[in-house]
Amino acid sequence: MITRITGRLVQLTTSEATLSVGAFEYEVFVPEFVRRQLQGSLDQEVSLRTIEYLEGNPQKGGRLTPRLIGFLSDAEKEFFESICSVDGVGVKTALRAMVRPVREVATAIEEQNIKELTALPGIGPATAERIVAKLRRKMAKFALMIARDLPPEIAGQHSVVQETFEALVSLGHSAPDARQKIDTVLAAGKKFKTVEDLLTELYQKERR
Repeated sequence: MITRITGRLVQLTTSEATLSVGAFEYEVFVPEFVRRQLQGSLDQEVSLRTIEYLEGNPQKGGRLTPRLIGFLSDAEKEFFESICSVDGVGVKTALRAMVRPVREVATAIEEQNIKELTALPGIGPATAERIVAKLRRKMAKFALMIARDLPPEIAGQHSVVQETFEALVSLGHSAPDARQKIDTVLAAGKKFKTVEDLLTELYQKERR
């Protein structure tokens, strides 16, 4: 099973990325939110975490064709697999639906926002309800994902952010409230080296 592929990005279409690896070229399906992140990387080396699956139906006279789906992080890959685990949501549906960043979709699931979920391509009300029912308690770490287009000094604080979130929840804050408090502080662009620093700034900001 291919779980990672690294090569030069030679082509990017609306649904596929083509990577040149040695003497071979590999076509990798990518969700829209991944495609957008790859747009500035043509002719550069990229590394994708991958899911491998078989497409086709031999029982109807077809053949099984191996396919790859690519992501820029293990967290994106894990989130996609979570979506695919919901009844009625297969690989193709998930690929079509994932037009928004993981963080935004995870937040909608966590907050049981059916309206936002049904705005995703191919996701109807019944499917959205099933997604929320199965996944809403598993979304906290995905809802806290740092967007890849943020400055590196903010993105590098992910572990501090995650630990701060867990600390706030343990103190009695709801997950959405904890995330909102953290987002408000991070919006200023200040760098935090420890959980204590971030918590101190958070509570000082509330007292102002």
